[in-house]
Amino acid sequence: MEGAQMEDFRIEECENDNNTHEDSQMGESEQKNKHMEVAPALISVHPTRNSVAVAVGSDLRVFNLLEDCAMILVDEAGGASHNDSIRGIKYGANGKLFVSAGDDKLVKVWSTESWRCIATVCSEKRVSAVAISNDGLHVCFADKFGVVWVVDLPGVDETQAPLNKKAVPLLAHYCSIITSLEFSPDGHFIVSADRDFKIRVTVFPKKPLDGAHEVQSFCLGHTECSFNLIAYRFVSCLAFICTPDSPQGILVSGGGDSTVRMWDIISGSLLDTCAVGAKAQFESDTTEGNCSTVTDICTIPACTLIAVAIQSLRGIMLLSCDLSSRTLSVMKVVSIIGENFVPTSLGSSISGGLLWMVTGASKLRGSDVSSLSRVKVISGFEKSSPDASEQEPAVLVDSEIPGGAKLLEKLQGSISVDEKVFLAAADAVKTAMCNLLIKKQYSDEKREFRKRTRNDRKSKH
Repeated sequence: MEGAQMEDFRIEECENDNNTHEDSQMGESEQKNKHMEVAPALISVHPTRNSVAVAVGSDLRVFNLLEDCAMILVDEAGGASHNDSIRGIKYGANGKLFVSAGDDKLVKVWSTESWRCIATVCSEKRVSAVAISNDGLHVCFADKFGVVWVVDLPGVDETQAPLNKKAVPLLAHYCSIITSLEFSPDGHFIVSADRDFKIRVTVFPKKPLDGAHEVQSFCLGHTECSFNLIAYRFVSCLAFICTPDSPQGILVSGGGDSTVRMWDIISGSLLDTCAVGAKAQFESDTTEGNCSTVTDICTIPACTLIAVAIQSLRGIMLLSCDLSSRTLSVMKVVSIIGENFVPTSLGSSISGGLLWMVTGASKLRGSDVSSLSRVKVISGFEKSSPDASEQEPAVLVDSEIPGGAKLLEKLQGSISVDEKVFLAAADAVKTAMCNLLIKKQYSDEKREFRKRTRNDRKSKH
């Protein structure tokens, strides 16, 4: 790493870690929540809807939809599978593997046939995103220093003892937290996004353990949106639209600038931008400043719709993608009536025509309730329609959700949770996202003062 890059990183770290006079000017609520490490609940759906997995806090919960039962995870390492908040979960393209990782610096690879942990990888730093190559031979994960690592899985035998695999660096966004990792539908590219509005498209090499050195393109277009000296500049999520004409797929991204953008990953060119913030604020009837961060996006394989989770929206926004003109437009908002349900994660499968959503957070400070989550499902995506407006998505009541009460009890932890608790969870997730991804802006005078008062410069004798 070049010296200037390392210097910038140290300065940034000190800006997060040192207590300076600005802290005394923070509000009481901001001071209280400044160092909270709250992880949002995550959801992932098996490609052919064999199972659904939810991660909340350090708890990984799986429900088998084929056998209508909760799965017991087998981890021969002993104790809990994870001992700190899980930050990434994902099924492989063929559904045979599942990966989980997070703040405990452990990456766990699971067989989805037995839900036995077949490999464990120790990361040098906390993990922020995960992905599995389309052929199932490699697991990639990103850490909070901006490095993407790769682990090879050939020869993994479920009947053998779990393997302790060693990761090697694949590529890096030096000094910037990586927020999302995705493989292109054809498996030729790995796409990584970070908190500095960069999206990098990298050719996934035939020998990944030697590193990925060929950059196909950079998708640059997400902008910086500022409010109260806070810079909302991150890319939060990535997803692919599969098309017959583009085997590599069309990339869509969401970010802190309240937009969803569509990209050609071969050239890196921006195809279209859909500003979802104004619509979300209108639907949520809120005047809160910049609360329209896109927290997750999910493409619906059965049609050309994109589901968007927005930090202020109690429900989801559906965007229609016109493949001929390669444009995006807001189709409708599906509200969750009667509940304070603001999704933190979305998931869908190739089959089934359902959109799965979860909201919640890891244990809240001052709360006796731990591992909070709530699952909702939207139907109405069973078949592709030439006219997207003909789709009639509907929120299923709990009794209509596949798996019913047994699934909800497993994935939520209980059938019902107090609504006030979820409001507190939503607020905590917003604060946590600010602490993790959003950079404060400083005047030149303040920045120079902070540089002078840094404590990482040690005198050499």
